[in-house]
Amino acid sequence: MPPGVRTLGTMSEVYAARRARLHDQCTAAGSAAALVSRPANVRYLCGAVPPGAVLLLGPVQDVLVAAEVPSVPPLPSAPPRAEEPRLLVLPGAEGDPAAAAADLAAADGAESLAVEEHDLTVARHRALGAAAPRIRLADLGRAVEQLRIVKDDEEISCMRIAGELADQALGELLESILVGRTERHLALELERRLVDHGADGPAFPTVVAAGPNAGRPGHLPTDRRVEEGDFLTIRLGADYRGYRCQVGRTFVVGPSPADWQVELYDVVFAAQRAGREALLPGRACRDVDRVTRQVLDAAGYGDVLEPRTGHGVGLEIDEDPRLSPSAMGKLDACVPVTVEPGVHLPGRGGVRIDDTLVVRPEADGGPELLTITTKELLAL
Repeated sequence: MPPGVRTLGTMSEVYAARRARLHDQCTAAGSAAALVSRPANVRYLCGAVPPGAVLLLGPVQDVLVAAEVPSVPPLPSAPPRAEEPRLLVLPGAEGDPAAAAADLAAADGAESLAVEEHDLTVARHRALGAAAPRIRLADLGRAVEQLRIVKDDEEISCMRIAGELADQALGELLESILVGRTERHLALELERRLVDHGADGPAFPTVVAAGPNAGRPGHLPTDRRVEEGDFLTIRLGADYRGYRCQVGRTFVVGPSPADWQVELYDVVFAAQRAGREALLPGRACRDVDRVTRQVLDAAGYGDVLEPRTGHGVGLEIDEDPRLSPSAMGKLDACVPVTVEPGVHLPGRGGVRIDDTLVVRPEADGGPELLTITTKELLAL
């Protein structure tokens, strides 16, 4: 068997161990049952699941509750392994799996049910109370998200492949002609290349920003065409088996960059390097943000900086921990994070450089870089 590949039985044991940890936390907090509704959290605890499914960690049994979806082939009816939750498919697509799960918890004798209040709408929370009026609803908080922060070898392996796919798609695009093509066209081509190389899809909407749009946070591709002399910022990510990875680079279109472009790029590159080098176990998250931010602040860009310079990544592209001035906590080993400082100058454009890295101790070589596309200022 290839290294890093688990059998189905072994993966079932991994998910069972994760659910057991959550069970222990709920019991310690006084809740005999928990309802997990956030899709990424359900996937973390069970693996690939039907769309819209919720997980009930019950006092008697764990049950994966899903609504029937006519367009999806029937799920296998074979009994689950002992370590797997029972699957319950509600007849008809109108049933609410969360309400059905609360009813099951009540039938199994649970007196309280911990729910993910940050994921539930007010209407759905009320529906849970109506379905099981004798159960006290408590807040599970972000307990599952906290379990997800430190990744195991299999999770990091999937993210490593996602990084390779993103790097490959970006590298191929840079070998093509860019002048005259629109931001929107280039973004669509990048996403097609991701899928062609084996990604399940993009990890987030791909960013292509040219000229005055370059370096702008949250920019959505437009019909603006790439011109010579432009800064060109590209940010993309691949989704591979549910795990995501992010890379961002800024280039200059044309024979050579202008002096101001070189100066701005060098400052952002120095800031990003400082942040990457600070990713060590035990380092406070706010300190990583501080050393990244200090470089840009010293160069006179402190008033245009974004609220944070990085964040965790995994089953979602934006996870804990956050790298920001107000961030609490310290980094642990095997935690993937992004380091992504950027500066945008209105009317002129700007620079962003993003990488995804895994926190590793110095004895193991320091932070592991998952995205390896060159960070030299290329003139395309």
